[in-house]
Amino acid sequence: MLNIAIFASGRGSNFEALQRAIVEQKFPAAIVVVISNNSSSGILTLAQSFGIPALHISQRQFSDANYFRQNILGILRAFKVNFIVLAGYMKMLDAEIIREYPDRIINIHPALLPKFGGEGMYGMNVHRAVVDAHEKESGATVHYVNEAYDEGKIIAQQRVDVSPNETPESLAAKVLAVEHQLLPRVIKMLSEKNWEKGK
Repeated sequence: MLNIAIFASGRGSNFEALQRAIVEQKFPAAIVVVISNNSSSGILTLAQSFGIPALHISQRQFSDANYFRQNILGILRAFKVNFIVLAGYMKMLDAEIIREYPDRIINIHPALLPKFGGEGMYGMNVHRAVVDAHEKESGATVHYVNEAYDEGKIIAQQRVDVSPNETPESLAAKVLAVEHQLLPRVIKMLSEKNWEKGK
């Protein structure tokens, strides 16, 4: 069983797509806690509407990085988290947290990595870069998280066409729609593999 912590900074549409898929398709996974660094993020309210604990934790609340890291790790242990999903989380995870969960942290990125990845490549910045480069296609990538931005092993990708008159905003909508398909598909696959291994 995957006991998942979702880390997010925004409205939580990927979280919602994943939660609905888990409930409807009954795969061996559960979202047990949501953590956001943004006190006004929509995901905090959304998670609570699903009855899932939702916590605002920001480094600004702590006097140093070590206290912040220990607080996060303490929460993950308290909720028996064994898998982490970064779904629009706008901060780099602390290296110690990454080392604590080797091959147990994934991220969804709104482009076809290794193109258009790295520091600063998030949100509309990515889609603007894709359109400016006159790419013929874009999409979403789910990959494992390591200590470098967007460089972990790719698990799966889903593509969309970039039309000649594409805008960053229209591309963002297209890519988000495939993110909502891709993330649940990957979690279903990983949770079933995990379940088979544990049998």
